[in-house]
Amino acid sequence: MRIQGVRGVVRAQRKIKTLPALTRIVREAKSKGRRVVFTNGCFDLLHAGHVKLLERARRLGDVLIVAVNSDQSVAVLKGPSRPIVGERDRALILAALESVDYVTIFQEPTPERLIARLRPQVLVKGADWEASGIVGRQTVHRDHGRVVRLPLAKGYSTSRLIERIRCHG
Repeated sequence: MRIQGVRGVVRAQRKIKTLPALTRIVREAKSKGRRVVFTNGCFDLLHAGHVKLLERARRLGDVLIVAVNSDQSVAVLKGPSRPIVGERDRALILAALESVDYVTIFQEPTPERLIARLRPQVLVKGADWEASGIVGRQTVHRDHGRVVRLPLAKGYSTSRLIERIRCHG
């Protein structure tokens, strides 16, 4: 039983890539006619809403890349008490999902540089984002790609989960 768990972790760790490695992977995937889908987020306290969104994103193409905000960028975006879960652990949990092909961690406040380097054919965000506020949309549109806003699963929110934990803890 323990060996299977270790194999799962090792397999997930292999899905966590640096930007240079991802650039090569994307180039090769595109050369084979595969459609690359990209999404990003903090993914602090992964919940079923995240899993559902990632599964729907994966169906939009052949390769799903998930970019995770670094601990430092999450603190800037969400406040000094965040993240709850560290960047390496968040990346590993995401990489363990079957729907996710590759994960990377980015330090910048936005994934603009990643999107410009990877040039995915499909950029996915939750429908809580206004189309005009989606970082990287111009790059994707310039390459004749699609920006897709997926509906969020009702009742799921990391911020609400954290609030519930704090009130009951």
